[in-house]
Amino acid sequence: MAARKPATKPRVKKCPECKGKGEITETVRVGARKGRATADQQTALCTACWGSGEATH
Repeated sequence: MAARKPATKPRVKKCPECKGKGEITETVRVGARKGRATADQQTALCTACWGSGEATH
């Protein structure tokens, strides 16, 4: 009897927006009207893959 080959998982493409991390960084904006950008950044959920890190298209 031949030896069985291990099952391979299909390769999933990484999301181009977050590069497979699921999170992106956004600049913090302050102010009601113009939203002045500050030097601070915060992490946000990637809206292209909804945090999974996998490309949807």
